[in-house]
Amino acid sequence: MRMILSFILSFGLSFGLGVSGSVASASAGSLSQEADINKGLFYMAVADEIRKRCGDISPRVVTAISYMRALKAEAQSRGYTEAEIDAYITDKAEKRKIRGRSDDYIRSMGAMPNDGPSLCELGQSEIAKQSPIGKFLKAK
Repeated sequence: MRMILSFILSFGLSFGLGVSGSVASASAGSLSQEADINKGLFYMAVADEIRKRCGDISPRVVTAISYMRALKAEAQSRGYTEAEIDAYITDKAEKRKIRGRSDDYIRSMGAMPNDGPSLCELGQSEIAKQSPIGKFLKAK
């Protein structure tokens, strides 16, 4: 999940989700069962990978910040504390899981993780489709 955080922090912005590095509580583990929240984090992770590797595409920072705040608010409305959310987004196993899903998606779309040119093509396609991933990206 830190890759998502780097998406925001790389632009010097804070979106209200702290990085405390605290140990996950028992209920924080259930955050991984929140399909809609995790889908949103997945979309952001793919967009982050594209924007990092493609110089022709930049992030929609305000959109990303607003979306992350909405995800946090939704998690809190379901009873998760800020500490639980922080623990979840810094959990190494969860970061590996979302990275694997992101890489699988990228490959399924005919691109290769870490390959700028193929990620640029994928990014342009996501932008043109106005997909959930494309909404976090814009062509320069």
